[in-house]
Amino acid sequence: MTRLNSVRRLPAVGAAVALAAGTLVAAAPAAQAARPGAHCTTPRLQAEWYGDNQARLQQLIDEYGECNPYRPSRNKPVAVFDWDNTVVKNDVGDAQMFWLLRNGKIRQPAKGDWTTTSRYLTPAAAQALAEACGTLAKPGAPLPTGAPAGVGCADELNAVYGTAATRAGAPAFAGWDHRTIEPAYAWLPQLMQGWTAREIRGFAAAAQAENLAAPVDAKQQVGSATATGWVRYYDQQKELIAGLQQAGFDVWISSASPQPVVEVWAEGVGVDARHVIGIRSTTTAGGKFTSHLQGCGSVRDGADTMITYVDGKRCWINKEIFGVRGAAAEKVQPAARRQVFAAGDSDTDVTFLRDATALRLVVNRNKNELMCRAYDNSDGKWIVNPMFIQPKKQKAAPYPCATTGFTGRDGTPGPVLRGDTSVIPDQTDSVF
Repeated sequence: MTRLNSVRRLPAVGAAVALAAGTLVAAAPAAQAARPGAHCTTPRLQAEWYGDNQARLQQLIDEYGECNPYRPSRNKPVAVFDWDNTVVKNDVGDAQMFWLLRNGKIRQPAKGDWTTTSRYLTPAAAQALAEACGTLAKPGAPLPTGAPAGVGCADELNAVYGTAATRAGAPAFAGWDHRTIEPAYAWLPQLMQGWTAREIRGFAAAAQAENLAAPVDAKQQVGSATATGWVRYYDQQKELIAGLQQAGFDVWISSASPQPVVEVWAEGVGVDARHVIGIRSTTTAGGKFTSHLQGCGSVRDGADTMITYVDGKRCWINKEIFGVRGAAAEKVQPAARRQVFAAGDSDTDVTFLRDATALRLVVNRNKNELMCRAYDNSDGKWIVNPMFIQPKKQKAAPYPCATTGFTGRDGTPGPVLRGDTSVIPDQTDSVF
């Protein structure tokens, strides 16, 4: 694991350190001090963090943990983590896609028509896939993408998934809402049609074993190209999740990777399947995945317009954690029905991070909208940490917050606005 630059690291600070106005209030006395003889131990974070982030996180645990008799609410405080590149280094969805291609587990679509796999697939992409994969298998049968005969098919599938374009450079997807779905992310579970959740969990366990065993920076052969071949859990996040759970927090994972895949990986940090919200597929009566997705809020099952992505994460969190039904799940809820803590690394996480009421942890991957909001820190509740493994270098140019940092529903860029609609000025990258 890369050690953060000690010159930039602030001295270690105790959990009771005074913080700037607008941040969490000072931690209340421990329960055993307030109630002599009571046995309650608040977990202490030990792993290495940037600056005073450990102190801020410890203060969250001290204030909201069950040992504090003066905590804000008797209800279990909720903490929600994104998964890929937030709790682990690299992307478990990518790892799963590469495994499917190498092991020939993607099925030929009905009638060889690739538009049945995604309503957003362009005619150019459907044609390119048909030409590359057309005669390799009958409809419903797995394509031999791990064999020499299937190399071209594997390459085309990988290009559409990984670059949202065909190998010839034509756009692969069109016509989606950029605040509720990413067609390439959604395409992965859609390509798993014909398999059951149990079978997919088996695929995920196999991919997990390979990627954890592979050395850092390992590559794997996928079609005619090489791809990232390793994943690692972040020690700091594993300890934080365990500490929050020990302190009585209700800890959840919200990810734009497929539900069964994240379920398998989340076991490694002690989060069970009932606390995972990934992309969820509709199934046949026999339990096999279809090429359609479950909906949320005003979006019905099979409409395929909302996944756990940007504003869609808010909807799914409100629905699954807080029991909000119908279109109301798409709206910001009262503070008592929101997570107190959230952690993420990408613009795809910005909405559910903004919903967190006490503290928001951002892993810096140089994502425009997220870093604009985190560095602006208008309410004092944002903390930024470099990536725990192979952190990115400082972004040379300021984040374009005042002009193009925000992506609208139609994909049009624009300025990043605060809650009061004022424009966030460009921000300098300072935590790296």
